[in-house]
Amino acid sequence: MKDYSYQKFVFERPGILLEIQFSPSSVRLRDHQNLSSESSGDKTNIESHKLGKIVLVVYAFVSILYAVHYFYLSNKNSSSIANEIPILPTVGLSEEKVSREAHQKQKNKVDWLGGQDVVQSTPESFIMSKVFSDAMGPSDIKPYFHQASTVFEKEDITMSTIVTRDRFPVLSRLASHYKGPISAAVHINDDDDMENVLDELYETIKENEDIRTYVDIHLIVDTFDRQFNLWRNVAKLFAQTDYIMMLDVDFHLCTDFRNRIKLDPTIMDMLRTGTTALVVPAFEFTAQEDGLDWQTFPTSKEELMEEVDSGRLDMFHKAWLKGHGSTNYTQWYTSNRLYKVQKYDFSYEPYIIYKKEGSPWCDERFIGYGANKAACLYEIYLSGINYWVLPQDFLIHQTHDYPEETRKKERQYNRKLYSNFREELCLRYSRMFVATNEWDTERANNLKGECQKIRSFSSTLKMSS
Repeated sequence: MKDYSYQKFVFERPGILLEIQFSPSSVRLRDHQNLSSESSGDKTNIESHKLGKIVLVVYAFVSILYAVHYFYLSNKNSSSIANEIPILPTVGLSEEKVSREAHQKQKNKVDWLGGQDVVQSTPESFIMSKVFSDAMGPSDIKPYFHQASTVFEKEDITMSTIVTRDRFPVLSRLASHYKGPISAAVHINDDDDMENVLDELYETIKENEDIRTYVDIHLIVDTFDRQFNLWRNVAKLFAQTDYIMMLDVDFHLCTDFRNRIKLDPTIMDMLRTGTTALVVPAFEFTAQEDGLDWQTFPTSKEELMEEVDSGRLDMFHKAWLKGHGSTNYTQWYTSNRLYKVQKYDFSYEPYIIYKKEGSPWCDERFIGYGANKAACLYEIYLSGINYWVLPQDFLIHQTHDYPEETRKKERQYNRKLYSNFREELCLRYSRMFVATNEWDTERANNLKGECQKIRSFSSTLKMSS
């Protein structure tokens, strides 16, 4: 970075050398008179008069230059992290190898502009290690590894999703279908195959203009598999819009809820408060082979109901009723109005649209399958955010294989963690609501309803108050 703390201008005339030194704190004039004895008194007065004019002109010019330098420097240093990091070109990806080497060598810093206009630089990797300190690490996190070429409106809805190597084609399909803001946290294992995976990612970006137009890709490179909540937090943190949808990339967006929401003043007002999350009901085909081709999926509630009545479609994971039962599908089938989730279950895992700022983050202590998303949604609900179900919109799961043996083992561990986590949340948010005088407000109602289900919660709260 160029140092603008000291500059010098020199102005020469016969018999005179005018030197102006300026810094943010001072401007100094030095007049070096020529040793020649030819000057007379009158000539000196005329020369002094001219000199005064010159000084004023030069001083004004220098002041303008300094003001431009100052505002440029201040604006640059207060810019976001996104403007400081290397960004993959949105077009012309013929130099993939060169770009990749630049990414790997780049050591990004975040500049903090202090009250004395003193810039303090902190390595971005150090800040990331604190931001995601509950996760296993270290992880090499590269925000905006690829940045969308579109500038999005703030009051738009970003699909906040997580992606691994086998889902690159699904991400590409989502970009072409949604044609709106997407924030994708892409995890790559730091192993011997990493270069091959990066090749595939570059090729995916290169082949689809919609990815280059709409998708921000944030790269996470480490040796830790299935840190889903860390990945979700990365995607949320770097989303560019005010509202996000926490989406699993395997789900197909069957209806245009994005524009339906944006054009509804009542719903938008609800989202702006930060106390509303909109639930988009999820479905799946009863015969898994029917869910392979998204182009055959229904695109309206009327078409969906025909498939439901025929038995081809049903609520997502019906065998695990707790996962989506709180949506109340029986009510949804006949409803044409937004309705509130009334019977919450701590295993509830809906796909929600909500305000990014002010909402809780996903707890990164949950590693692997089981309870990670439920824990995230449970804390959002306990914080005072109510869930409302959209009556006309829905998602359908695109069939893929599950590693069932791995899921079974990890669920056993996370089940124990989740039990303690729920009690911890109840205690923490109860104390917070009491301390902020919100215990007797509507914001604490979700917590009271859920935490009373936990044994001995009332006595624990009494002791902690």
